Amino acid sequence: MNANYHTAQARIDWISSGATAGHNEDHVAVFQAPGLTDLVVLDGATSVAERNYLDDGGDVAWFVHRFTAALEPAIRDGLDQHAAVHRAIDTVHAEFLARAGGAAIPVHAWPIAALTWIRATSDGMLHLYCLGDCITLMRLPDGGVADLDPYTNPQEAVLQAEIARLRAAGIDDPAVRHARLLPMLRARREYQNSCANPAILCLRPDGAFAARRRVLPMPAGATLLGMTDGYYRLVDPYGVHTPASLLDLCMEQGVEAGLRVLRSHEEEMKAVMAVKRADDASAVLWRPARP
Repeated sequence: MNANYHTAQARIDWISSGATAGHNEDHVAVFQAPGLTDLVVLDGATSVAERNYLDDGGDVAWFVHRFTAALEPAIRDGLDQHAAVHRAIDTVHAEFLARAGGAAIPVHAWPIAALTWIRATSDGMLHLYCLGDCITLMRLPDGGVADLDPYTNPQEAVLQAEIARLRAAGIDDPAVRHARLLPMLRARREYQNSCANPAILCLRPDGAFAARRRVLPMPAGATLLGMTDGYYRLVDPYGVHTPASLLDLCMEQGVEAGLRVLRSHEEEMKAVMAVKRADDASAVLWRPARP
């Protein structure tokens, strides 16, 4: 899915692409109202369950789409970001229980997602609400690039260390390695779905979400690029682009051009990739109207 709106006043360009045809656990939504532009980027976490329980199209894909559908009326009702996220997740949780029909779904099978919500207001301010590891870059008028939400996922280092340990033990078959990792991955997912003040978007938070929230000015002439970590693979770990050159590419040719480069590189690299040969990838570029 991709869309773009190009006028003399503003540009919004977004894309969301699954790693495999017909299946995408990312989602991008753009909501606009007088004085407000809301850019919502979601990166659903790959399921560690043995099957789907809610939707044949994928429980994680169902979750990210239902969340944005529930978020829109909360925005229309004038709720701030924190209250809107909690109202939306309450709605989705109720739908989840209704679809489950009383069946017991293992906690490790409950879907979760990373969320970055960028709200731009007419006073030139940006309001960030971030859970998980999506990325937001801003191209400044002088050509510099700022990461608006620097974040390192601590679990990634744990996962990579365990993969290295298995390889050192001679376990190179990806299927065998995944089976060995599965108990750890499921335990982590259970924790994420049941911990107090979760730092990830989940169905039943035990307390308020521990979102990273920032309010900062957006200089006139600046451009934003929000994306999932799958799209940011072009920078880290692949090193095909720097943050600045990725922004240049997206500004000059659109976010779809970045996706083409990503998929081409993944195809070339698939024989040596350690975990995922490809990932869902989504991005949204926003260049506001000039004053």
